[in-house]
Amino acid sequence: MTQFAGDAGIASAFGDAAMLQRYLRYEIALALALGDAGQADAETVRQVATAMQGFAPDLAAITAGVQADGLPVPDFVRQLKAHVGAPGKGIVHHGATSQDLVDTAAMQALGQVNDLIAGRIAELIAALSALNDRFGQHRLMAITRMQPALAFTAGDRIEAWSRPLAALRERLADLRPRLEVLQFGGPVGNLAEFGAAGPAVAAALSRRIGLPWPGHSWHNQRGPIAEYAGLLSELTGALGKIGQDVALMALRGEDDIRISGGGGSSAMPHKQNPVAAERLVTLARFNATLVSGLHQSLVHEAERSGAAWSLEWLLLPRMCEAAGAGLSTAISLLGAVQHMGTRS
Repeated sequence: MTQFAGDAGIASAFGDAAMLQRYLRYEIALALALGDAGQADAETVRQVATAMQGFAPDLAAITAGVQADGLPVPDFVRQLKAHVGAPGKGIVHHGATSQDLVDTAAMQALGQVNDLIAGRIAELIAALSALNDRFGQHRLMAITRMQPALAFTAGDRIEAWSRPLAALRERLADLRPRLEVLQFGGPVGNLAEFGAAGPAVAAALSRRIGLPWPGHSWHNQRGPIAEYAGLLSELTGALGKIGQDVALMALRGEDDIRISGGGGSSAMPHKQNPVAAERLVTLARFNATLVSGLHQSLVHEAERSGAAWSLEWLLLPRMCEAAGAGLSTAISLLGAVQHMGTRS
């Protein structure tokens, strides 16, 4: 049942191994950035960075540490410092805090996820265009308020499915530069450990990590993440509208639509249930439920929150997976359409 809303490709972006590797890349980049900004001896920094590259974290110990510390970074950093030894003193994790690593790793994961989502949206729009080429001129009965209304074309309905997806693709592209950014603020978000050199260290770290630094910490400012969650919910909602329409068309009969490969019934072997269409509706409602929880995670107390932040971890990956699963399901569903509407 977990695979109903799951997506293996997107889940892997948030997996433990991937996230720990991103934490390590952050620590290596931070050490090198300290050297770039003149905050540590360049040769020592190179030695430390080289030593860190050979670090293999003990996942079992980190998992146990989460129960005590509430997050994986403290034990990860303890292990890393022990691995590097004395040369890393004052360099490893200097001026950073756990949230810097976790948030940056999450944004890197979202970069990977958003590449997948953008690609699948484009594939779905292309599938809708192909469907329109095949059946767009066929006649359908429009339905308003669940009652037959006036005749129009299958192309009219397909256009209503496609237009929101095109808009969401553009909005995702606009949002990504504000969402996929470096987190760097230190313990209380003001880079106080670096004094006047803070912006120089941040700029160097940004170059090393490959994410823009917005010029400030955003530990307690989660607006772009909430906006992103809203976009994911709108996306699954647009897919759910397709699913709802297809299910209704299937109920009306083959003059409206014929689909291959429907789901079977345990009690009525003659039935071909529109399972893929139903899944799209369910995923839309699932994300519509989760987005309200994500907005609850906007309430960060003071400079950093544990509870609000943890809630975000629970919800955002599930929303991403649901969006990915919905897109794959919709692409498959459109590929199974054998006929839509009647010839004029």
